[in-house]
Amino acid sequence: MPHYYVYILRCKDGSYYTGHAKDVEKRFELHKKGRGARYTRAHEPEELVYIEQFENRGEAMRRERKVKRLSHDRKHQLIIENSRSTHTKVDVK
Repeated sequence: MPHYYVYILRCKDGSYYTGHAKDVEKRFELHKKGRGARYTRAHEPEELVYIEQFENRGEAMRRERKVKRLSHDRKHQLIIENSRSTHTKVDVK
């Protein structure tokens, strides 16, 4: 069964972009090449800093909406908490 992921990218200007995808590595590469979301075309993505796995797209989309509503500081806190836990990590080069 395919999984879906919610991810957060840190952009070079310090802002965060939140999205969802089946293949986070491929999606990150599209963002870096300027072929992702409009936001990441204007705010160059630098690093994948957060990943959360879901069983289906609906769950991932609901979580994405919640994360997008968080303040910058709360997203930063979520990223730090995630780095200390055992969430699924994807090595993106």
